[in-house]
Amino acid sequence: MLLTNNGRRITGLVIGLLLLCIIFVFSILLGYTDTSFKTVIQAFQHFNGSNEHIIIKEVRLPRALIGTIVGSSLAITGALLQALTKNPLASPDILGINSGASFFVILGLMFFSISSLQAFAWLAFLGAALTSVIVYFLGSMGREGLTPIKLTLAGAAMAALFSSMAQGFLVMNESALEEVLFWMAGSVQGRSLKILFSVLPYIITGTLIAFLISNKINVLTMGEDVAKGLGQRTGALKLLIGTSVILLSGASVAVAGPIGFIGIVVPHIVKWLVGNDYRWILPYCGITGGILLLLADIGARYIVMPQEVPVGVMTAIIGTPFFIYIARKGGKNS
Repeated sequence: MLLTNNGRRITGLVIGLLLLCIIFVFSILLGYTDTSFKTVIQAFQHFNGSNEHIIIKEVRLPRALIGTIVGSSLAITGALLQALTKNPLASPDILGINSGASFFVILGLMFFSISSLQAFAWLAFLGAALTSVIVYFLGSMGREGLTPIKLTLAGAAMAALFSSMAQGFLVMNESALEEVLFWMAGSVQGRSLKILFSVLPYIITGTLIAFLISNKINVLTMGEDVAKGLGQRTGALKLLIGTSVILLSGASVAVAGPIGFIGIVVPHIVKWLVGNDYRWILPYCGITGGILLLLADIGARYIVMPQEVPVGVMTAIIGTPFFIYIARKGGKNS
């Protein structure tokens, strides 16, 4: 039976990868400028400098790559946070990690005139790390120690604080407001591959850490006492999970801004498909997160055509009803 289950999961991964590839192609194909499959193929095989070919190679291809990688990173981050905190509503946006990373990027832009992509990445990492520590500390205060409800409240408070401070600073600087307003809503539009490549090493490192410790995460989810009884060094494991979360969420914010709800929605869908084994949850999250963000980005191109809405708005439309559904279930997994 175990082999049968694993065989089904492998088949599911293959189907998911094929679906991701198909949606990736449609992400390059679809948009305000009409293109065809033939035009897409010619743009890569016989680039002629035409407007259609430039849009395909310089705009839509980077957009599709960034959407896939950011969606994957956010979904894996959400799964890690839910395992670490035992809170099914945990995600980088709900716990304020995205807001903290965004706030530090805005501070660097406004007060230190930082424009380096590498510097943006480090500022986002710093903001993500600081927010994670503060939220974890606040959620652990009191006799009961760390509880899901306290963690969620602490994260919501920090998200509100950083968002309000960021908006307050931007109101005082209209030029900076125009520059980062669209970015703050969460978007993959207009991003270049140079931005992605500047943070790709951190995303790869964070993903590898998550995959390498996936089996240990299974033990940790059984309870800290059980994990310690089995000889697991829970402190070191939590540190590795936190490092992976900071690398993945910080890099995602540096590239695309604070995109919400991917980290909540995807882990629950995946757990419904493959169960609670993190050796399968994490790769499934990586694929499903990329699929969901690409679909949201494609939809964002058509709502108010010829204009576009930020993809963060689309993920909020998708994720808010799901968040309410999970909350009404009392936080139980789907």
